[in-house]
Amino acid sequence: MSLELDEISIQQQFEEVIASEDKLAIQEFLNDQNISDVADLIYENEDYECQIISLLNINRAASVFKIIELPTQKRIIKNLPVIKTTELLNELPADDRVAFLEELPTSIVRDLIKTLDPDERIVTLELLGYPENSMGRIMTPDYVYVYEENTVAEVFQTIRKHARGSETIDVIYVINEKGELLDDIRIRDFILAEPNTKVSDMMDGRFIVLHVTDDQEMASEVFKMNNRVALPVTDKNNILLGIVTIDDILWVAEEEYSEDIQKIGGTEALDEPYLDMPFWKLIRKRAPWLVILFVGELLTASAMSFFEDEIKKVLVLNMLVPLIISSGGNTGSQASTLIIQAMAKAEITIADWFTILKREIKSGLVLGGILGLVGFLRTYMWSYIEPHLYGTHTFLLAMVTGVSVLGVVLWGTLAGSMLPIFLKRMKFDPATSSAPFVATLVDVTGIVIYFSVAYLFLSGVLL
Repeated sequence: MSLELDEISIQQQFEEVIASEDKLAIQEFLNDQNISDVADLIYENEDYECQIISLLNINRAASVFKIIELPTQKRIIKNLPVIKTTELLNELPADDRVAFLEELPTSIVRDLIKTLDPDERIVTLELLGYPENSMGRIMTPDYVYVYEENTVAEVFQTIRKHARGSETIDVIYVINEKGELLDDIRIRDFILAEPNTKVSDMMDGRFIVLHVTDDQEMASEVFKMNNRVALPVTDKNNILLGIVTIDDILWVAEEEYSEDIQKIGGTEALDEPYLDMPFWKLIRKRAPWLVILFVGELLTASAMSFFEDEIKKVLVLNMLVPLIISSGGNTGSQASTLIIQAMAKAEITIADWFTILKREIKSGLVLGGILGLVGFLRTYMWSYIEPHLYGTHTFLLAMVTGVSVLGVVLWGTLAGSMLPIFLKRMKFDPATSSAPFVATLVDVTGIVIYFSVAYLFLSGVLL
């Protein structure tokens, strides 16, 4: 409650100071607020967003700009005076600047890069030159490095001289004259060491590095496993090129999570916010999967037509189709979601496929047994409500239902769990085996299983 009152108070104060039209008072008010509060003011006062950015101190303006959402960033850059745009882009950390520019059309990027200072332009073009979704795109060249022959006292002199422009000084990097990374040492180790201690005496050679072409998604797991706030990025010759900080990795993780959710929902990943996505581009993202799923469902109809004679002889079989295939689809979607999530969290790998297979066979048998028993009882007990529905072969039809559900659920569990692993093995995104895709696959095979079981039990009796 108190937080809500503070937010209301800040908004009211902003409205009052804006109404005064005193630019100095507005500037003082904005510079006194937390960065996150200023971002909220931008969201709540779209008409004043450019004025807010313009009146903030340039370093605070850059800090606010890099945490607001992309649509708002685009709108601000579009409406901001050219001089202020130049100041803002030059003040942004290189990795945040590149993250923003790579979301813009090439023609606009070209014009904005021309406004950068020469040094910043070189750095920006270098980062943009790395493959998309690689570590090179999100690393920053702003870090503090020292040499192994330096003393701790000299290290602190270096920190005082160069750390102001660094994104973090939690870790200091040790390099040689060739620029090769030799070690990374936490700042606390320098603080606790004697001033005349040599850096070489503090080195243990144990450090974790990321390669400049490594995939961004992989890096989040490295950060988590090693409990780091920053990691160095090197090239194939071990030359230190930059560092990646935890805030960039959190941004990557959020992007990957959004893409996976969209794929699991049966659509291609959207490469820009939903409301900014052009209508026909959105249709192109959604239509292909819907067509694939629709064709899959046509196979379900084809499978049913294959058993047309059996359906004509025993019309009641047709009534149980939704019950059978829905149980398999639901189970397959459930298994697929669990495996995809476990793979995303690195709880399982491709090498675990056989262990997963054995576990899912057991799960499929137990779950299929539970649902099969429910299906058997439903079919058998329903004959007391509608005696003429199943005729004199109620028990056989109930057995068909129960065994079919068991088979379909077992198959759904296996398909849902193994398909993501297969796709990962083939270098595809496991999220592509989305719930709708698995459900459609199990629908088709479920029909075959169901009518095969029906033929087995009812052959010579009703068929």
